[in-house]
Amino acid sequence: MSVETARVILFVPGDRPDRIGRALAAGADAVVIDLEDSVAPANKLAAREAAVRALDAARALPVGVRVNALNTPGGIRDLAALLDSSAALPDFVVLPKVESAAEARLCAQALGGRDWRGELVCSIESGAGLEHAAEIAAADSHVVALGFGGADLAAALGAEPAWEPMLPARARLVWAAAAAGIRALDMPCLDLDSATVLAEECRRARTMGFTGKFAIHPKQVEGVRQAFTPTARQVADAHAVLRAAEDGGAVRFRGSMIDAAVVHRARLVIERAGGGA
Repeated sequence: MSVETARVILFVPGDRPDRIGRALAAGADAVVIDLEDSVAPANKLAAREAAVRALDAARALPVGVRVNALNTPGGIRDLAALLDSSAALPDFVVLPKVESAAEARLCAQALGGRDWRGELVCSIESGAGLEHAAEIAAADSHVVALGFGGADLAAALGAEPAWEPMLPARARLVWAAAAAGIRALDMPCLDLDSATVLAEECRRARTMGFTGKFAIHPKQVEGVRQAFTPTARQVADAHAVLRAAEDGGAVRFRGSMIDAAVVHRARLVIERAGGGA
């Protein structure tokens, strides 16, 4: 499992090392130790040290780190701590508030000095970031996903962080990710109590083209996983489409026309279910 195939990625505050073990056992596809928004300024150093200790431990699933923005002193200290530590580097890094392709390349090149083969998730959280999303998505081979930082982006745009006001921004991020052939990850659901709200957010994000979603509480994990995992019926139908289209060209199947676009969607369903086409 990697970020390229992850459906649900769970954040855990870096200054709560007691929660890291629980996060790893919550059933997410990957865990992010957060050094940024969920950590108070006074706790940044302790969170950084806890993250390094966690990276030095054996782990059964990908563990990443969300550093602070690279144009801040905290971000520089985070990156330096990862580079200077004798612990293993994270499996992936979440870069917040990315506004240029240069930021992604800088991080990849710096970590590459330790022969890092990990992945980058670039979070788009401002108007400038949204404007350059396509360039950011194609900045470096380590960039495997764009993250939708909807709460910060809404604040930057002066918009409400509701679905309808942020719909154009979500669409633009999905387009940028698709153009670069990488994944698009939706923002966490901020409602921690309503499974209905979570399910509806996931449904809308999935139908738009998002391939997964961040979570900020272990109880959100299973709902996100289910929403972004094709059902057995969907997988069976996808295999049937591929069998019907084996001879190539457009064909009639179950009352509908199958063409190259339908075949492509069928292959995506099988890929996201974890099976070969």
